Amino acid sequence: MDEIGGGGGYLRRMGVFSSTMLVVGGVIGAGIFLNPAVVAAHTHSGAELLLAWVLGGILTLLGALCFAELGARRPEAGGSYLYILEAFGPLLAFLFGWTMLVADLPGSLAAVSLILGRYMAVAVGLPVGLAPILGSSALLLVALVHARGIQNGAMLQNAMSILKLATVAVLAGAGLWLAAPRLPLALAADPKVAHPNFALALLPVLFAYGGFAYLNALAGEVRRPRRTLPLALVMGLLLVMLAYVLVNLGYLAALGHDGLAHSQAPAAAVMGLALGAVGGRIIAAGIALSTFGYCAVALGGAARVLQTIAAQGLFFRSLGMLHPARRTPQRALAALAGWSIVLALTGSFSWLLNYTTVVDWLGYAAAIAALFAYRRRQRDYEGFRTPLYPLEPLLFIALVLAVVAVTVGYSPFNAGMGIVVMLLGLPVYAYWKRRSAA
Repeated sequence: MDEIGGGGGYLRRMGVFSSTMLVVGGVIGAGIFLNPAVVAAHTHSGAELLLAWVLGGILTLLGALCFAELGARRPEAGGSYLYILEAFGPLLAFLFGWTMLVADLPGSLAAVSLILGRYMAVAVGLPVGLAPILGSSALLLVALVHARGIQNGAMLQNAMSILKLATVAVLAGAGLWLAAPRLPLALAADPKVAHPNFALALLPVLFAYGGFAYLNALAGEVRRPRRTLPLALVMGLLLVMLAYVLVNLGYLAALGHDGLAHSQAPAAAVMGLALGAVGGRIIAAGIALSTFGYCAVALGGAARVLQTIAAQGLFFRSLGMLHPARRTPQRALAALAGWSIVLALTGSFSWLLNYTTVVDWLGYAAAIAALFAYRRRQRDYEGFRTPLYPLEPLLFIALVLAVVAVTVGYSPFNAGMGIVVMLLGLPVYAYWKRRSAA
């Protein structure tokens, strides 16, 4: 029989390397292969485009340093949910957890799995119409691997992250090999961009850097967490930033700033120029592997959050159970994978993603704000501390609020519906609270 277990029931098996690769895997998905075109369309030059990717990385690193201290202070499963719970109480934590687990993450997994299926079909020459089946099969495979233990999940993630970095290296190398002499011209001002908007350029950059906090959701399985979590978060993000800058240099060298701005699929365009049809298949395989790695990280992290909520009696208690030998949240994995597969097969995920973006970013802000509460309460703490505190959390919260403001201004209906989705968790919370008390 399975056992109920909180964060303390997990086995600490992940070291620095596996934790760093998990950060890389959680951040690099499909965005870097598609988003640079959007960034180029809102910047005035290649140099400004590169600045956006560097600045986005630095701003994200501010948040990662805060999460490093949060994880070192509370190295247990649950991540943001746990921090909000302990700083602001169970109601707010549940509402953010509810939105993330019912809408945001399953919607994201469904969307990414379809991207995975589409590129996998292109890579191996299958009909693109099989994308939902291929993507759903990938999610099922990820759930089965994670269910067998954290070591199996870490091995899968390590392999996927290394292949992601290799794909980025090949892409950057192909672009620079094609047209390195033209790179200085691509970095100069582009007269064809009449009205650049750096704020709109920075938004897709920040989304491409999202996902670094997945490691904190699995903090209960990290060895020597007070040392490992800060190292992994910083090294992982620095690796990602380097990869993003290099691949954008490759795009600019091969396509130029204007060509990048008007490209629907810049990665495929670069590899097509370098190797023709073979190059297109190679990059399709690389994108499929990259999105598969993201699914592995996101599903594993989300299952730990769901297990933590359920173990506290705020959802079905069976989902809070850990396997007695493998110490994995098998039932939570099955529930999340199943819901994500339903969304992928029915194609009913896009509205979830559109509606929950604002709530997702507000969850980041609430988790970072929890650091102020921990600092007040745990004055004798001797582990990693965010340097230049309170500058980093204040800057990151301000950044999050700015992203939310831009998103609300850009799509007020979706933002409002996101709040509605979150508030729908109120009766659910009241029900489970009464049931738990009884």
